[in-house]
Amino acid sequence: MVEPATDLDRREAPPEVAGPPPAGPRSVGPWLVGGAVSAVLLLLAGRYGYHRDELYFLLCGRHLDWGYVDQGPLVPALARLLDTLAPGNLVLLRTPSALIAGAAVVVVAAIAREFGGGRGAQLFAAFLAAVAGIVLAPGHLLSTTTVDLLVWLVAAWCALRMLRTGDTRWALGVGLALGVGMLNKLLPALLAVGLLAGVAIGGPRRLLRDRWVYAAAGIVAVLAAPYLLWQAAHGFPQLTVASSIADGDSSYSGRLEALQLQLVIISPVAVPIWVAGLVALLRRPAWRAYRAIGWAWLVVFAIVLLAGGKGYYDAPLLLAVTAAGAVVTAEWAGRGAVLARRALLAAGAAVAVAGSAVLLLPTLPADRLPGFVVDVNYDAGETIGWPAFADSLAAVHRGLPPEQRTRAVILTGNYGEAGAVARYGPQRGLPRAYSGHNSMAGFGRPPEDADVVIAVGWARPDQLRGWFTEVTQAGRIDQRVDVDNDENGLPVYVCRGLRRPWSQIWDTEVRHAG
Repeated sequence: MVEPATDLDRREAPPEVAGPPPAGPRSVGPWLVGGAVSAVLLLLAGRYGYHRDELYFLLCGRHLDWGYVDQGPLVPALARLLDTLAPGNLVLLRTPSALIAGAAVVVVAAIAREFGGGRGAQLFAAFLAAVAGIVLAPGHLLSTTTVDLLVWLVAAWCALRMLRTGDTRWALGVGLALGVGMLNKLLPALLAVGLLAGVAIGGPRRLLRDRWVYAAAGIVAVLAAPYLLWQAAHGFPQLTVASSIADGDSSYSGRLEALQLQLVIISPVAVPIWVAGLVALLRRPAWRAYRAIGWAWLVVFAIVLLAGGKGYYDAPLLLAVTAAGAVVTAEWAGRGAVLARRALLAAGAAVAVAGSAVLLLPTLPADRLPGFVVDVNYDAGETIGWPAFADSLAAVHRGLPPEQRTRAVILTGNYGEAGAVARYGPQRGLPRAYSGHNSMAGFGRPPEDADVVIAVGWARPDQLRGWFTEVTQAGRIDQRVDVDNDENGLPVYVCRGLRRPWSQIWDTEVRHAG
């Protein structure tokens, strides 16, 4: 006969065999915060203009496929659907992102609840998510990053449910989230690696042999198969894009910037909070079951840093760590000098709200946008000036002799510029724009007889002179606002006399990734 465990037995049992704390009480507060975030983003959705990536997604949506050089089919298909329902409606195009951002706030609070956080901790976690750069900035744009945000958070929440309850069927939720995410980008594979490494380091290692975990891996494989097969059939161009990013040829790339982003991507105010959460995940005895999450973020961030990935890749998982920090901070605020501690948190919250409103949301006039905003939020500058960009090209096009104007084409250095011509060019009488950037290279090359080219996107004409016998600067991009973005002030060239056929130079010289 087995004797039941006594209270003494339980007290003497080592902390690591004690179960994790129960989930905190449910709270309606995070839903209100999430709804407020979505509402604000919807109200501001029409401010400024298209982002270069949004213009690219619209072009990709015109060429629906199971994959693209730098992304899966999910966002281009969504862009195609929304633009078909309401052509040119920027608010509708960005509505899914606003709703995703609000949902992300609720999921972060749910993660705090899994850590045992009460209503106050859940509300605090929701607030931290609501002012986070990784939530607000992508929430304003139709972006693959926005989809990634929700995918990673849902997968992390399911993983935590599994770790807390011991019910490994929650692994199926992880697999479903990651599989859907793989139709967006390949980054969820990084999260899968991090979670598996976290379990291997922090336990419980029995999960590595669990049948439901294997079933989850099968779900990921099935859902990701179309995009992976497309990548395989095209020689895995995503690897070339990743290599270009690692070389620093893209926004938010570079190891130093990755380190810096960790200090601002949630909020500078949140740094001590997520640090406290990470320490608690790795050291708090009652949270031993959750150590895999802390290790998962460390592994993911280490991979991003070593591989030279973009510094925000790990940010959704950092939000989960921040949720743990919200629980720790709420406990801290309820002890000792309660009024002083809560006053300190309130002051930090006010600073975070003000900073987010100015730096992350289009609240300031576009024609008077301070330079420091673009310095912090690169994407803000990329949503300003595209109609004026098209006007500058139209002025050069009108200056061509009539016989050249009829056969001229536009060659752009990047997909955003080509997308701007596709969006704003027809009403300005502009010809079609071509580009060798990422998937744009596969959407067609200029006709073989196109020997008059308006070229934009090359700060120096050296490469153009290798393709044409005559390269003349005919103007500059004037976006009519003093904003420091990638296009404002760029030279516009008129190129004549193609040295070799387009078929010979397109794939080998014009095509590029990044």
